[in-house]
Amino acid sequence: MSVDDQKRAAGEAAALLVRDGMTVGLGTGSTAAWFVKALAARNLSIKGVPTSEATAQLARSLGIALVELDDAGLIDLTVDGADDIGPNLALIKGAGAALLREKLVWEASRRCVVIAEAAKHGDVFGGALPLPVEVVAFGHATTARRINAELARLGFAAPARLRIRDGEPVRTDNSNLIYDIACGAIDDPRALADALKHLTGVVEHGLFLGLAETALIGTEDGVVTIHP
Repeated sequence: MSVDDQKRAAGEAAALLVRDGMTVGLGTGSTAAWFVKALAARNLSIKGVPTSEATAQLARSLGIALVELDDAGLIDLTVDGADDIGPNLALIKGAGAALLREKLVWEASRRCVVIAEAAKHGDVFGGALPLPVEVVAFGHATTARRINAELARLGFAAPARLRIRDGEPVRTDNSNLIYDIACGAIDDPRALADALKHLTGVVEHGLFLGLAETALIGTEDGVVTIHP
């Protein structure tokens, strides 16, 4: 199976977990898009809570009824992709710059399922892609210096770098900025998460710890289910 086939298989498997009447968190990214498409094809009576404007646009185009997070109540199930899946289903998310909205939806959910292709899952956590950190635009360079001081204290060598696209800083759906940290292997993700979250100016980081109940991984041999 190609990488895209693996993503599609994982998304379609996750869509089968949804039942009529559910409120469903709709993730962001290429793998989550396969889930949204498969979910729409089932033609169920559900309400979707999108984690980004891009996902909201896709869901509307497919006829999925949407509800705002504030009006959703407890979300029955959220399905989303990840950039890296480590031991105990520790996740790195945020390559699509939707980490804040994603985490808000995840933490409002009764159950969270992560979907990905085989290459995203491994025994070593971190290293494949940088860890995103969402920061407020005001004084962001000052915030970055404080982030770098914390990284140095924890033994990380690479500094946080502002994400640039087409010559301009990337803006999130919340008008914030993204800094990326090429951490390499992360031996103690909880310590790093706590250090980042305590910094004024940091809105959220891309470490999703203790949130995923199940991972559905598309592989050459089909979809594999993994629990923490």
